[in-house]
Amino acid sequence: MIVAGAYDAHALHGFAHDSIARGSKSFALASRLFDRVTRERVWLLYAWCRAADDLTDGQDHGGAMVPNHDPVAAVAHIRVQTGRALAGEPTGEPAFDALGLLLTEIDIPRSVIDHIVAGFDLDAKDWRPRSEADLLRYSYHVAGAVGVAMALVMGIDPRDTTTLDRASDLGIAFQLSNIARDVAEDAAADRCYLPDEWMVELDIPPGQHMHPAYRSRLAVMAKWLAEMADEYEASARWGARKLPPRSRWAVLAAAGIYGDIAREVRARGDHAWDHRAASSLLAKLGWVARAGWSVLRRPPQRRISRDGLWTRPSAEDDA
Repeated sequence: MIVAGAYDAHALHGFAHDSIARGSKSFALASRLFDRVTRERVWLLYAWCRAADDLTDGQDHGGAMVPNHDPVAAVAHIRVQTGRALAGEPTGEPAFDALGLLLTEIDIPRSVIDHIVAGFDLDAKDWRPRSEADLLRYSYHVAGAVGVAMALVMGIDPRDTTTLDRASDLGIAFQLSNIARDVAEDAAADRCYLPDEWMVELDIPPGQHMHPAYRSRLAVMAKWLAEMADEYEASARWGARKLPPRSRWAVLAAAGIYGDIAREVRARGDHAWDHRAASSLLAKLGWVARAGWSVLRRPPQRRISRDGLWTRPSAEDDA
């Protein structure tokens, strides 16, 4: 176990709080529903993920990209500093020390951290999916693995693979919503996370999916993404029944808030990218209330099957 005294916990908790406040209004709101200890741990994990993502993209909390940025070198730096955090060695960089501090309190298997870092590597190499399976694998590495780590922060046993698979599903649902929402922004940055096979199926020439002539076909793909996100969200909602009440409250609220993004994109059809889809504060508060009521009621008894859903790699797969 890493020695906590190697870190300035007060300063790192403050850094992590500021990071989530700047980086995600939705997650910041949902995180307020956790008990204090879990909330602070969630913030620490978020701060590391946010900083590593920004380092990869050459941004600061999603802002303008740094000119002449080298993402491959950035990921190499992430690997080194993350390795130091895993070894309990302070790095002098708050985001990596936030991870180090977190690891003094809970055990996150090295494989889970490595899976998250692999997502940054995919982005650094301008990786693009050829198939739906590729899309889901990417979504796991950039978000599903984070969901697994978050579940561990919330107290799920690392051996409870069934619940961790459901936690992965929620991260995947979030990422599918992101991809649907950000198609235009990604295209402007010369990125595309829509599978090549989908483009071929809808007869959209490579690199031309944002052309007005193909907008109705692009809306079909957004609908597919939203439907997939719904399936993974439903699976995750059933899995959340294993969480402590306040953690379940926060997770169900976040699921509803983020799920609204994909639902809004689908509802807009051809106009999905006229302006960025987002949930209003009133809608977010509505999900907080509904999630709270759901926690007070008896947990759902009808099992939501994972049959047909993509499943994260097992420890044996990594061996």
